[in-house]
Amino acid sequence: MPTKITLVIDNPADPTAFEPISAQIVDAARQLPGLRRAESAKVWPKEDGTPTPAYRTLDLYFDSYEDASAAVTTAPAQDLFGRLIGSGVSFTGLFSDIEAD
Repeated sequence: MPTKITLVIDNPADPTAFEPISAQIVDAARQLPGLRRAESAKVWPKEDGTPTPAYRTLDLYFDSYEDASAAVTTAPAQDLFGRLIGSGVSFTGLFSDIEAD
C-alpha cells in the first residue's frame, strides 16, 4: 500500500537562517531510495501574527510501507536526519497509509 512519510518541522528560532538548511534537507530527502515524490511546503503565518504550530512540512511518497521503512535505514536517510537534527529545530515524523490521492 502506498505510504507517505511526513516530517513536521517546528518553528526555528531564526527562520531566515533556517531557509538554506531547509533547501539542503529537501535535497537530501530526494536521494532516498525508492522515493516516488517529495513535496515541501512552508506553513502560512497566522493572520493575527501568533506563531503557527509548525514552520514547514516535508512529505515523502513511497510505493509501500516496506519501501519507506527500508529508505530510512540508508546512508541518504542518515544525511537527511543528520541535517534535521543538526539544524537545532525539532520535528515530528509520521508514517501514513495513503488511502486516496
